[in-house]
Amino acid sequence: MVINRQPALNRVFHALADPTRREIIIRLAGHDQGVMELAGRFAISQPAVTKHLDVLEKAGLIVRHKHGRQRRCRIVPTALDPSLVWIERCRAYWNDRLDVLEKFIEESKRKEKSDAGD
Repeated sequence: MVINRQPALNRVFHALADPTRREIIIRLAGHDQGVMELAGRFAISQPAVTKHLDVLEKAGLIVRHKHGRQRRCRIVPTALDPSLVWIERCRAYWNDRLDVLEKFIEESKRKEKSDAGD
């Protein structure tokens, strides 16, 4: 049985797995935008864009707020921090493992050369 210990992290990676949602994040990085303004930039329906926004909001990557009669979206840059920590831990682990592998290969080559020279 798999126990899900990091649901927030999973939601962020799920949200970022879709290219349309990544594009929405990029567009919001510059400034807040209205839902209709965002919808007009994609070749999909406004309800489809709203579904993407729902996923991004549930992941904590954006917030939606009312400004007059308009719904606006704003990016939450700090929402990526836990993902970056996780990625950095993985990078450190794999760098360590690759260093061990490299050392093993170098030692094996040295041993082969010394065995061939005997």
